[in-house]
Amino acid sequence: MITAIVMIDAATDAIPEVAAAVADLEGVSEVYSTAGEVDLIAIVRVREFDQVADVIAGQINKVPGVLETETHIAFRAYSRHDLESAFSLGLEQAE
Repeated sequence: MITAIVMIDAATDAIPEVAAAVADLEGVSEVYSTAGEVDLIAIVRVREFDQVADVIAGQINKVPGVLETETHIAFRAYSRHDLESAFSLGLEQAE
């Protein structure tokens, strides 16, 4: 699975509509409204690198109200939640 983090600058008066439209796109797993330098952050999860371009350049950038995007490709995921889940497997049965 390939994960891309897409920073989105959106028209100020259309942020909720842009977020909803982006969230509805195939390949987008979630969209966050943020404070700071960007308005929205979208998480794109696809199986092949070609699909990254299809989702971002072919779909996200064409959503009305999207002004600019910046994409980061994730190499490896680190998550405390995932580690805790892995180490707790089977513990509920042991008790």
